[in-house]
Amino acid sequence: MATIGIPGLVLILIIALVIFGPAKLPQLGRAVGQTLKEFKTSTKGIVDDVTDEFTFDEQEEGKKKG
Repeated sequence: MATIGIPGLVLILIIALVIFGPAKLPQLGRAVGQTLKEFKTSTKGIVDDVTDEFTFDEQEEGKKKG
């Protein structure tokens, strides 16, 4: 997939400005930021759970061998 680049980002910003208007654009940006933050927090929790599970499994295997 090709990168968007600066001209593409400017075009997207202009289209968003026309569609949503200047009053709604800050609210839209804030909502997108909060959504990304929640997604990042959720994925970090999932990764931590999986890592803990692998660590637990390795400890159990070590006890069986030793």
